Amino acid sequence: MIGYQFMGKAHSHAYRDLPFFFDLNYQPVQQAIAGRNEQAVKVAADKMGYASYETDWRKLIERDDIDLIDIVTPNNTHTEMAIAALEAGKHVLCEKPIALSLLDAERMLEAAKKSGAVHMVSHNYRFAPAVQFAKKLINEGRLGKIYHVRAQYLQDFVMDPSFPLVWRLKKEVTGSGALGDIGAHIIDLARFLVGEIREVNGMLETFIKERPSGEMSGGLSSTTSEAEQMGEVTVDDAAIFMSRFENGALGTFEATRFAGGNRNGNRFEINGEKGSIRWDLENMNNLEVFFADDEEGLQGFRTINVTEESHPYMSNYWPAGHIIGYEHTFLNLFSELMKGIEKGYSPEPNFEDGAKNQAVLEAIQLSAESRQWVDIKHLREETRKKL
Repeated sequence: MIGYQFMGKAHSHAYRDLPFFFDLNYQPVQQAIAGRNEQAVKVAADKMGYASYETDWRKLIERDDIDLIDIVTPNNTHTEMAIAALEAGKHVLCEKPIALSLLDAERMLEAAKKSGAVHMVSHNYRFAPAVQFAKKLINEGRLGKIYHVRAQYLQDFVMDPSFPLVWRLKKEVTGSGALGDIGAHIIDLARFLVGEIREVNGMLETFIKERPSGEMSGGLSSTTSEAEQMGEVTVDDAAIFMSRFENGALGTFEATRFAGGNRNGNRFEINGEKGSIRWDLENMNNLEVFFADDEEGLQGFRTINVTEESHPYMSNYWPAGHIIGYEHTFLNLFSELMKGIEKGYSPEPNFEDGAKNQAVLEAIQLSAESRQWVDIKHLREETRKKL
């Protein structure tokens, strides 16, 4: 693993618990972790269960005793690390969004294709059992033709003007703000559940233009530097965009880190000709479902507690009604990764999904600048000509 902060902790927990819950032929061995600060990475290695550590990620990739490279570093490092790992014959798991730009994402995808290695993107919310069950209902035609997708990802952790200018607020490090950080998740969920997005029209806004200098300190917490120098925020605080899907559905999306009282409100509602579904990460074990053919007088949204053995992944955990949490979405994802490494295929979401997701993100940014609709397929075609 390269990196050891918020996602490093989430991923490491999943690697450690995977053999406890899943009977897999391939199981992860936590051989080494890399980070620039030797003291900090040594503590992380001891705490998170790694046998050794490196202070140079390139040495990690050169090691013969490592098969899989897990990238949980800031976004501006993903492309170089992933391509180097793939060229060294390593399998790669990369955090989202996979790159700063669509061109870099396409470069990563090409490297993955040439390597023959297994590659995945860590869109963990796909692997909430309720989301997987929603996908099953849609695939079975229970909702019929899809008309609407509305999705929100609402947070509030940067609302305080004294919250420092951390890497998540610097374009050269993160690529975009709320759009790429949390908007990427709802775009991926929409693509997973409904299908590919054809075109988008969006707007972006930065509410607080300057902040004091500082650093992330784990999770979404931060510390302000003693100098308290002010710097420019170069990414969006909020993104709102419309979309048309290739299957004719319409989508409305909102991603913001300025929605007071919303700690992690990842939500969607999908409406079809025969029914609707709703889901909210903050109540992640429940899926709300409405079917139009229910008996008159009994129609309305029903709440399904997605914890039965018949529900996706739940047979690996506890008896019905004994709910699971955020960390289990990574366990479910990693179980698919291990199967892919064993059998030699790249489970979805992989780098192809990462590039498609990045195309939507870039199209929204272009749309916000031009105030026009942007076609996703055309954008990818024009970008791939530059490879």
